[in-house]
Amino acid sequence: MPSAGRLVGRSAELALIDALFDSAATRGVALVLTGEAGVGKTALLDTAAERASEAGFTVVRIVGSQFEQSVSFSGLTQLLQPLAEEIPALPPRQAQTLQAVRGLSEEQPAELLAIANAVQVLLSRTAARRGPIALVIDDVAWLDRPSAVVLGTVARNLRTASLALLAASRTGDESFLSSTGIPSHEVQALDEESANALVADRFPAMAARVRQRLVAEAAGNPLALLELPVPLNQAQQTQRGPLPAVLPLSERLKKIFSVRVSALPRATRELLLLAVLDGSGDPHVLERAAHGSDALTGLAPAERAGLVRVDSLTGRLVFRHPLTRSAVMELSTSAERRRVHLDLAEEFPEGSERRVRHLAAAAAGPDDQVAALLHDVAYGTLRRGDAVGAITTLLRASELSSAGTAKGRMLAEAACLGANITGDLRNVRALLDDAALADPVGADSLAAAAAAASQLLNGEGDADTAHRLLVGAIRSHARPGHTDDNILREALHTLLMVCFFSGRPDQWQAFDSAVTDVLRHSPDPLLHVLRGAFGDPAHAPAAVLDVLDGLILGLTRETDPRRIVRTALAGAYVDRLPSCRSALRRVVDDGRNGGAIATAIEAHFLLANDAYAGGQWDELPHLTDEGLRWCATHNYLLLGWSGQFLRGLLAAARGDDRSAREIADRLVCWGNPRGLGTLHLYASHIRALSALGSADFDSAYRGLRSLGTPGRLPSHMPHSLWLFWDFTEAAVRTGHHAEAVAHIAAIRASGIPSLSPRLAMMTDAAEAMATPDAIDHDLFERAIAAPGAERWPFDWARICLAYGERLRRARAGAAAAVHLDAALSTFRRLGAGPWCARAANELRACGVHVTTVASSEKGRTPLTPQEQQIAQLAATGLTNKQIAARLFLSPRTVAAHLRSVFPKLNITSRAGLRDALTRSMTAS
Repeated sequence: MPSAGRLVGRSAELALIDALFDSAATRGVALVLTGEAGVGKTALLDTAAERASEAGFTVVRIVGSQFEQSVSFSGLTQLLQPLAEEIPALPPRQAQTLQAVRGLSEEQPAELLAIANAVQVLLSRTAARRGPIALVIDDVAWLDRPSAVVLGTVARNLRTASLALLAASRTGDESFLSSTGIPSHEVQALDEESANALVADRFPAMAARVRQRLVAEAAGNPLALLELPVPLNQAQQTQRGPLPAVLPLSERLKKIFSVRVSALPRATRELLLLAVLDGSGDPHVLERAAHGSDALTGLAPAERAGLVRVDSLTGRLVFRHPLTRSAVMELSTSAERRRVHLDLAEEFPEGSERRVRHLAAAAAGPDDQVAALLHDVAYGTLRRGDAVGAITTLLRASELSSAGTAKGRMLAEAACLGANITGDLRNVRALLDDAALADPVGADSLAAAAAAASQLLNGEGDADTAHRLLVGAIRSHARPGHTDDNILREALHTLLMVCFFSGRPDQWQAFDSAVTDVLRHSPDPLLHVLRGAFGDPAHAPAAVLDVLDGLILGLTRETDPRRIVRTALAGAYVDRLPSCRSALRRVVDDGRNGGAIATAIEAHFLLANDAYAGGQWDELPHLTDEGLRWCATHNYLLLGWSGQFLRGLLAAARGDDRSAREIADRLVCWGNPRGLGTLHLYASHIRALSALGSADFDSAYRGLRSLGTPGRLPSHMPHSLWLFWDFTEAAVRTGHHAEAVAHIAAIRASGIPSLSPRLAMMTDAAEAMATPDAIDHDLFERAIAAPGAERWPFDWARICLAYGERLRRARAGAAAAVHLDAALSTFRRLGAGPWCARAANELRACGVHVTTVASSEKGRTPLTPQEQQIAQLAATGLTNKQIAARLFLSPRTVAAHLRSVFPKLNITSRAGLRDALTRSMTAS
């Protein structure tokens, strides 16, 4: 192609790049170049790197590699290599983290957020010392996932350093930058004038008519314009000979690359194959694997032919276009590729992941030893958070297994992990069929049973069959020493969810028995707390919470999405979700980046659960929307009902009785025929809350009373912790004081108040409400003044309302008005219409003038309470990230709310927020 300074037809792109680097002197900026293969993205990056270097930037280049895509941190290593001398000056922990990523420490790399933080500190400090940095990334879609996640985090926080990030990706390719909101520019094909100029510049002797023909067929693709003339002889180029009738662009280009590669000396082709299969571009690896020969000298013919070059900034070998790699592969034999993989394997330590992967690629047929090593690599990959890579590795391990038993086991494990983690529920049946073909005897293996049970539960809601299948498999296969701990824990987690959704205490016996056996031989803190804090929190030993709190504390370092979600799940009913938010958001981001979809769905609904309890009600629809879309796409029907339940709860609280009723009815219609008692419980919760909001206490009492006997707390019914306050209010307001008193006594006796401050607050309030003859001021006041009560605004406001109602009936109007006004203010902020009406009616009965919610909102901004809050903060100049930190939201949610705010206020940017809000307040 033309030299960097003579790019044809790219003035607009070069102006964008120059502006990018100008801005980077004072703040972090980014741009993604997209376009079809061969459109010139790499040439633009080359030019950008040269211009940045001339402008005084430290240029760091990263190139995604198809083979390296499965090697963790291969992309990140390219970033760290040129900045290696800066790493020792970092704080010890961050320096150690980055050295571990580079493979220079015996420690395993830390969790991805810690690595991202360390990279950001490295870039910030380097920029402060050396000046601005240009991070130039080519083929971003081919980066390994851990590197992509880390770089995605860096991309979201660019403003922290003088950093320009310029990346290139093919149009339509999903990458770590796809969900960051970074501006993109699509590099278009050259116009006819520029295309003609490019061909004329490179092929001056070509006849005009031939050039016109090539320009027409190339359709403005620069790579095609430069490569299509190569196979034409002199007579054809000068129109003395006929041109081929058809020049198909893609096929022709592949053939052209093959011709140019095959023309190279054999030694050069061998070095190119070595470079392709290594993928790192490190000339030292090439030299060692080539047994000491001078790799760069041997590659000189390929460099002169324009197929490869050595990057002057990084010293790494760079292929001019991915199709060059394809051509090298196509021209090699399978024996040559195996030999090169074996040579590369020798360059890595025994047992290392890259060694094992090269050995696997070198295997000509079944190799049980390599298959076993690859099996271990798969679970190491899973623990690092790359579930998709783990399944891909397991499938390769199955191909290398000679025995049907091992092959079937690998396929069944891939099915199990796919069903429980990555969201491959639709592929489970096909994988299990393949496993049964490979090993008919092992078709009922534990892995196969766990995969089938997960499909039955999540896809069809058949909890009974799933329970029988799992219990039988665990009893047959899960004896110590007879099965893999990884799959046993997956089976037990699936059984846990089967028991939970069935809602029947009798089904928990088999789970408890199996867990007891496992814990006796192999202690597992997470399994222990799931059994207690999630399975039966009302009867769990107090020590379980200490273990749970320790696990939650460790989530900042946890990389495995399974453990993050399951730890948060254990904390859901005992009010530990706020401490899990950050980790859960990482799991959601992983799902958005094409990772573990099933765990991301669960993370979405756990975050939505937390948003409901924490009064972030406007965020809840955003959280459930994406989760429900994923459920529909990947056939996770049962999980979808958890999201629908939260939507129904919100609808009930806000007075949308029609939506609440419809959701409750659908929960019952889907759950009852399948024996899913928890869905019936969800429906009862929604209906009771809707009835209580409209003061229909009889309906609420009948619905909740049917769920159990007052004064008895059934085992393994965690959802009852969310219903005892509702039952108490319904029972008291319908004259069933004795039942309310008995139930609260049972709550006290079980130690439920010790599970969390919220449950302690609710127990005090419920006991105060259940007292029939007098107002227990101490209990009410203690509940209202509970530490952290503001974290549960809806619950707190309901307590204020209950206390105010009691005081008003006792003719203590002035005292009642204080609490009723606090309740009304909170209900209004939440948008809890029916509860606003109840509080307002009580205030009027106290003699206080209260405008109706509807009239008080006339003339006001159409913003929701949360939109109003976000808009006010944004008007002060706070960034989305700062607003998110204050309100415990994600920056993505803040941005979504602001996009809704602007048209409502008839403005187009933040600059108009202050005036628009002032006008709104004046109008009201």
